[in-house]
Amino acid sequence: MLEREPPVTRAVSFVHRAIIALILTNVVMAILDTVPEIHAAWERTFDIVEVLSLCVFAAEYVLRLWVAPESGMAGSVAWVTSLRWMISPAGLIDFIAIVPFAADQVLDIDLRFIVLLRLLRFFKIARYSPGFHSLGEAVWSERHALMACLVILGSVILISAGLTYVVEHNAQPDKFGTIPDAMWWSVATVTTVGYGDVVPTTTAGRLIGAFTMVSGLLMLALPAGIVATSFANIIARRNFVLSAGLVVRMPLFAGLARTDC
Repeated sequence: MLEREPPVTRAVSFVHRAIIALILTNVVMAILDTVPEIHAAWERTFDIVEVLSLCVFAAEYVLRLWVAPESGMAGSVAWVTSLRWMISPAGLIDFIAIVPFAADQVLDIDLRFIVLLRLLRFFKIARYSPGFHSLGEAVWSERHALMACLVILGSVILISAGLTYVVEHNAQPDKFGTIPDAMWWSVATVTTVGYGDVVPTTTAGRLIGAFTMVSGLLMLALPAGIVATSFANIIARRNFVLSAGLVVRMPLFAGLARTDC
């Protein structure tokens, strides 16, 4: 029921939809709670929802910790498997989901930090979203290509920052006096953000800026294309598996295994 494994019954669907609705409610509530007027009018209701969420998320955390050994390898020690789940990304996110209320009641913590922890509950929805799983699988499968793109992008930033430092530090020592200062401009230019707080004024600096902008467009397009292609392939493969599962259930093909399709 927790992992939505077949057969997916109405009870399983209800549990998952209820948890998703509770997660989204918490995120919306955390956002609205920062508005003073809404906080004053709905504080009591928000506290009730927070207590309910703590109970549900805490129960879910305990149950997942309890069944974690079921997903371990045969012969593995139960407590070791549970510990691995606790320190896994999914386990840490589930733990963070129950921290805000307890921290707010026990410790004197800045309200903004509590709000941030509440917003992190949104990442719990990744477990219940096939899209998040597909995106994560796409990024992981293309991690080597993405790392190569990051190395190239870092090289462009360093080279453009160094060149701009050389040609601009005399003209604007307060803005391009050091390479780290120039790197801030380079990052803003490569990402095509262009804050405009720091701009080159010399002819050579502007030429370097033009080169940096064009290079940034090319470098940012590479990882986007890589992830998009991988994501589309994974979605197509998943749709094929789902279609094969439907075919196998037909009486004509009842004797076939899903892998035979």
